[in-house]
Amino acid sequence: MNPTTLKLEIAATAAALVVEEGLEYGPAKHRAVKQMNLPQRSELPGNDEVEDAVREYIALFCADTQPAELAALRELALTWMTRMAQFRPYLGGAVWHGTATRLSDIYIQLFCDDPKSAEIALIEHNVDYEPRTVTGFTGSNVEALSLRSLCKPLQETVVVHLMVYDHDQLRGALRPDAKGRKPRGDLADVQKLLMSSRESSS
Repeated sequence: MNPTTLKLEIAATAAALVVEEGLEYGPAKHRAVKQMNLPQRSELPGNDEVEDAVREYIALFCADTQPAELAALRELALTWMTRMAQFRPYLGGAVWHGTATRLSDIYIQLFCDDPKSAEIALIEHNVDYEPRTVTGFTGSNVEALSLRSLCKPLQETVVVHLMVYDHDQLRGALRPDAKGRKPRGDLADVQKLLMSSRESSS
């Protein structure tokens, strides 16, 4: 099998794991290699290739259920963005790009003048959260405040990650991605997505 075909095969196997098990792209790619009995050092597809495969998988196997699940997750994301509005929230990841299913986590980026202020806001509202250090979109470490929130339409508890960035990083956050798309959206953008999905389903 030539390397290009093999990478597409890995992407397709990873896509199934992303949709069916809620794995993130990185772990899904590594699990796919293991599942396919390939050498550990096999060349992996890029995230864009996996995302394309996820879209294909959803179109084939989840076209009846995924739009409603995505809308429910976007509604929940909007709730948290509204609660954290003072910290300039932006929605990213699968929920923003439209590839999320009921097993997907929600990723919201906050751009704060004081990095501790978002954490203090959660404490003041008695929100249980878990602080972690993760790799941010700049490639450097950022703090993530991870919490669980009930998504009533799905009857699922969804993990919401609030990624805390410095306010100065906002400009870089809005540069188009490799596909020329907006990499994340603010409150107004998410409201627009929800309105258009309501119009198309009515």
